[in-house]
Amino acid sequence: MNIVVLDGFTLNPGDLTWDGLSGLGRLTIYDRTPQELIVERASDAEIVLTNKTPLNASTLTKLPKLQYIGVLATGYNIVDTEAARSRGIPVTNVPTYGTHSVAQFVFALLLELCHHVGRHDAAVKAGDWTNSTDFCFTRSPLTELSGKTIGMIGLGKIGTQTARIANAMDMRVLAVGSGKRTPAPVEGVEWATLEQLLKESDIVSLHCPLTPETSGLINKDRLALMKPSAFLINTSRGPLIVEQDLADALNDHRIAGAALDVLSVEPPGADNPLLTAKNCIITPHIAWATKEARARLMKTAVDNVRSFLAGKTDNVVNPLS
Repeated sequence: MNIVVLDGFTLNPGDLTWDGLSGLGRLTIYDRTPQELIVERASDAEIVLTNKTPLNASTLTKLPKLQYIGVLATGYNIVDTEAARSRGIPVTNVPTYGTHSVAQFVFALLLELCHHVGRHDAAVKAGDWTNSTDFCFTRSPLTELSGKTIGMIGLGKIGTQTARIANAMDMRVLAVGSGKRTPAPVEGVEWATLEQLLKESDIVSLHCPLTPETSGLINKDRLALMKPSAFLINTSRGPLIVEQDLADALNDHRIAGAALDVLSVEPPGADNPLLTAKNCIITPHIAWATKEARARLMKTAVDNVRSFLAGKTDNVVNPLS
């Protein structure tokens, strides 16, 4: 089998190995593939793996040898799955590799909003502590999480793990989700309506998938329901938020802060309003990218290919029958 990886660098910048995949066929790895080179590079491939390089219907018609597409991520919207199905090409994803890493990152973002560790570190190194007349100083308000309410919009695997961490920090946890279950999967979680969650939460954390129904979920009207002291966290998908509406809310002090690992366009344009919004922390889509999580992703991606070669259908997102 001729296997082509179109954009392998983010998964493996050099600290992992492709040996598991190379043992399954003739392997060619590209760090990145621009749109205009996709067909050229994949034209002889029977198996293609992609992370963010798009495979649309037009492209698929130009890849006559293609038999399998593996997405090196959980989200698979970069592949036209219906077009692949119509050609008998299964598409697989990697559904659960980053649960613990992303939940951990939610609290990395939240604790930075609460304590501004980076700001205080910079102040110390600029000499502010050396020149202080007191034994300590602060450059921003400090916030304790115990007793605060965190609202989880979405309670899948990552949301559930985030709720467990919140429980350990003595927080009240509200949740809203499409698959509402009784009881909730974590002890102490209270189901709520979206309106109740936004009104009562001190922190709102997004954990829902991007669908036509959730696109623009956090907009001007919903931001207006939140407390002026509330924080918004997004480690899910950028288009869940109307970015200009959030920037306006931050700049007008209608909410206290936001921390985002995802934006609607990645990399963002220089004119993205959130880049200059007040008290807005932005990280470059790295919640998933611990070495441990990437190693799990790599293993599952290889296992998916191995299963396909054995005639099985593990993690197929577009069942052919």
